[in-house]
This record gives sequence, C-alpha cells and structure tokens, in this order.
Amino acid sequence: MLTIKNLHARLEEEPDTVILKGVDLEVPTGQVHAIMGPNGSGKSTMSYVLSGRDGYEVTDGAADLDGDDILEMEPDERAAAGLFLAFQYPVEIPGVGNMTFLREAVNAQRKARDQEEMSAAGFLKLVRAEAAKLEISPEMLKRFVNVGFSGGEKKRNEILQMAVLQPKMCILDETDSGLDVDAMKLVAEGVNALRSPDRSFLVITHYQRLLDYIKPDVVHIMAGGRIVESGGPDLALKVENEGYSDILKKSAA
Repeated sequence: MLTIKNLHARLEEEPDTVILKGVDLEVPTGQVHAIMGPNGSGKSTMSYVLSGRDGYEVTDGAADLDGDDILEMEPDERAAAGLFLAFQYPVEIPGVGNMTFLREAVNAQRKARDQEEMSAAGFLKLVRAEAAKLEISPEMLKRFVNVGFSGGEKKRNEILQMAVLQPKMCILDETDSGLDVDAMKLVAEGVNALRSPDRSFLVITHYQRLLDYIKPDVVHIMAGGRIVESGGPDLALKVENEGYSDILKKSAA
C-alpha cells in the first residue's frame, strides 16, 4: 500500500535544517504499522511530507501509494488517491459547519474519481450512523468544525471524517495526544472498526498505551530522521520499559 524509499526532506525556509535523512518503510495492504521514537526524530514531519503540507522540501527519495507517486501530487490529489492524515492538533474552521465540511469533502473526492455525488439523503444516513458509533451528538454535527471542541471531541471528529471518506491509507499523527483513557478507548474503537484487508494504517505515537487498543502488526522505531529498528508488538513494550537509549546506541554504532 505505502512504499517509502530513501526519503530526505528539509524545511523550505531553513534549507540547512534536514529532518528526514533516508526513511525506508513499507506498509502492506491490510496491515497496521506503528512508529515510535523520541521527540525530534522526524515522525510528524514524515506524515506532513506524505500528505503534502507546505513548508517542507523533498530533496531525495520516493513515496508511492498503491503504486502511484504521491510526491508529484497536490494535497487534494493525494486525498482523492486514498491518503488520510489525522492531525496531532486538529485545526478549527470557524464559519464552516461540520456537515457541510464532510459533504463537500466526500463529493470533492467522488468527483475527482469520476463518481456521482452522494445524495443528501444517503449522506445524512451515513454520517448519522458513523457519528453514533463515536458518540458524536447531532448538536456536534451542527457546530463549526472543531470550534469549541474538547481535545477528545476533535479527535473523534477526525475519526468520523475518516469513517465517512473511507481512505485506503490512514496516517494517525499522535491521535492519543491529550486524551484521557475513556476518550482514547473510544477513538481506538473507531479506528479498529475501520480495519479491513483493503485498508492500511500508520500509527504515530509516543506511548504503548494506545497500542494496547490498536494492535499493530509491526512496530518501527524512528530516530535521527530514519527508521532504525523494526519488530513486532513486543518492540513497543521494550521501549515502554527500557526507553530508547539501547536502540539509539546500537543505531549509532
């Protein structure tokens, strides 16, 4: 599903600040991969570069989504191709209602794929069903996107977007950040409900606790702008118990 080879990237306004220094990663279709690592290792930057966020320049390497070169696409084209990014800090969009935002996003993607727009009745039925699973009230659906939402409500709203858009490749950038245990469980349940043989996930997190609820197939450790170690779920437990020091020493050696 997602193949990254020797990816290098730096800040556009600070060319000397190189953040990604040769990332190699493969996420097969239907699998959930987790990325952990110390602060400043490049985890969030990688998600931004893959989604096409402004401010970063790719200087080398490649990234393919289902065989297509996403680095040559505009952000909206990447989304239409099936890429979804859940932000660590979801932005507020004053003046734009949740329902309007969701319907415009769904139909924009359908149009990009040469599909018919979803009918108002069909869309309303879909959103209500998915919102109920995430305990998102009708009142929340009527409010402006994320405006006045708590941290947990913002994260649930992003999982709702993912459920409605049905992407092929879902990148979750520290979705557990700022969530209490109950909110994290609810978000994890929403993610797990979307797991399928046709959809892949890349879960970026600092903590093992999220991986107690979203069980990964593979865990990667990122440091110094590249993947330095990969393994099974036990690798996350090792990091939780021992920290990164031994892994970083071995990587440096």
